[in-house]
Amino acid sequence: MTNFHFLTTHVGSVPHKDPVELTRRLSALLDIPCWLQLPRRNYLENIYTQYAATLPGAVVDAEKEKAVMRTDGDFETQLEAFYQSVIDDNLEDFALTPDCALGFFALLDELKSKPTAWVKGQVMGPISFGLTVTDPDLRASLYNETLADALVKNMGMNARWQVRQLKAVGENVILFVDEPYMASFGSAFISLSREQALGYMNEVYDAVHGERALVGVHCCGNTDWGLLLASQADILNLDAYSFLENLALYPSELRVFLDRGGAVCWGIIPNNELIRSETAASLAERLHAGLKLIAEKASAHGVNISVDELSQRSLITPACGLGSTTVEIAERVFDVMAETGEILKKG
Repeated sequence: MTNFHFLTTHVGSVPHKDPVELTRRLSALLDIPCWLQLPRRNYLENIYTQYAATLPGAVVDAEKEKAVMRTDGDFETQLEAFYQSVIDDNLEDFALTPDCALGFFALLDELKSKPTAWVKGQVMGPISFGLTVTDPDLRASLYNETLADALVKNMGMNARWQVRQLKAVGENVILFVDEPYMASFGSAFISLSREQALGYMNEVYDAVHGERALVGVHCCGNTDWGLLLASQADILNLDAYSFLENLALYPSELRVFLDRGGAVCWGIIPNNELIRSETAASLAERLHAGLKLIAEKASAHGVNISVDELSQRSLITPACGLGSTTVEIAERVFDVMAETGEILKKG
């Protein structure tokens, strides 16, 4: 069990185009440094293409800003080479490169002379990638069994590669797996069973655990929180500004999650114009009220979850990534988040 007690970190994306100065600032401002994704720098930094280069059949057209999965042409040759790399455990074949993840290397450079206690990386979840990136006939790649297996293994191998690099600059590593599409789980838009979803997610999580790192799962919409709490993730990251009350509907599942050492990363800092009308004090009060609500709802169901226990198992982030907002708003989000974290630590 790890006591985080409101340590601050970031989801990943920012509206900036150069990571160096912001990486330096955030490494000093936040408790847990995180590498920055720069979707406005070029299309290769889009979260749905950032990890595609090592996938068999992936075709990324940066000019047209389009990515598809193809199973024609030399796909079988690519697939054979892919699985050979998996069998050989050649993590370098799944490495990020500066053209698609410049922020990753900026973070390594920034921290190499001043290692930190904690450092965070992130990878796109196979479910969200597989439901967003399609084949040429617009069929979700996750519904192709061959592609689905490759997606899961690709994200697991990339996550392991990240952990090994980050361990050179951080004593402890957290690798977040981003699954925004899980907000649609259970709807008519996703033909995926609970067992399939857990199987795909847990294979990636187990890969990270094999590198002796913690795993976080990030979903920025409302979802079946019971499913994510039942996964092998160590940290649940949600948009707590909008959906904290929904988590209170799962007291028994949350209790089991906490009993196995789980922590919650509260995205309590709005990542849009709403930050203009909030202060660190108002957000700290909002989160504290939310923790009290969860404790009260749990008690009403005969489940013991205290505010103090939740506080010890809490981290703080923006509600979601900041890639779609302005630089001005992003800068305010970071400043307010740091102040909010300080208030909560003292309270």
